[in-house]
Amino acid sequence: MAEILTPRPASTILPLRDGPDGVEVLLLRRNLNSDFVGGAYVFPGGGVDTGDADFGDRVLGLDEATASKRLGLSSGGLAFYVAALRELFEEAGLLIAIDREARRVDGVDHAAFAARRDDLNTRRCTFADVLDDEGIVLDLRAVVYLSHWVTPIGPPRRFDTRFFVVETPPDQIAGHDEGETVDHRWVRPVDALAAAASGEMVIILPTIRNLTSIASFDRVADVLAWAGSQGPVPRIEPRIVERDGESLILLPGDEGYDQGGS
Repeated sequence: MAEILTPRPASTILPLRDGPDGVEVLLLRRNLNSDFVGGAYVFPGGGVDTGDADFGDRVLGLDEATASKRLGLSSGGLAFYVAALRELFEEAGLLIAIDREARRVDGVDHAAFAARRDDLNTRRCTFADVLDDEGIVLDLRAVVYLSHWVTPIGPPRRFDTRFFVVETPPDQIAGHDEGETVDHRWVRPVDALAAAASGEMVIILPTIRNLTSIASFDRVADVLAWAGSQGPVPRIEPRIVERDGESLILLPGDEGYDQGGS
């Protein structure tokens, strides 16, 4: 029997803004040569790094105990929030932070922030270095836990991913990194779902389900309020099963899910 891989802890974040026709979300297209969902449109995200756990004095609005409780963990919860905002900066160039006087980082020097992002992505500095050098801290007050997805058994890479939502600063400019990601789009969730259905955009199941969960809201504030009122967030681990020579993906509650699969 093949070894069952232990999922790697990961964080993904849905950057939101109020557009002229409703809520818009930022999607990034992964490089076609990527070994994980190449060519798909995804939210910014990635694995939780060891360094993400050492940010206690570089965050505002959340502590380790509260973060862990929200995620249903005994410990280590704060690192998921930090990883989400680190990935947002690395992959999309958006920084959810405030200065030491609690003023939001809005009208930023875009060239300077682009340079720091490049330093981070080329490993010339750490995310903590960026914050310390700029005299800012991560603002976790508006980062809201949305969902919890685990890659099914079978794929060569597995992730235990926490999804979050956040409103992006209006004066910051998003952009893909020209490495892991090759395109970006601000799009209404309903339009992204339509593009996925037509084949215009490749979007994987967890992304589709998270888009669906926010598609009915008209304002970012409504999305954040709803996500924050959910109560315990269920763990969703799809299962891959073979039926009549076809591979099917089952979700909790689907017929046959509890019978297991490959």
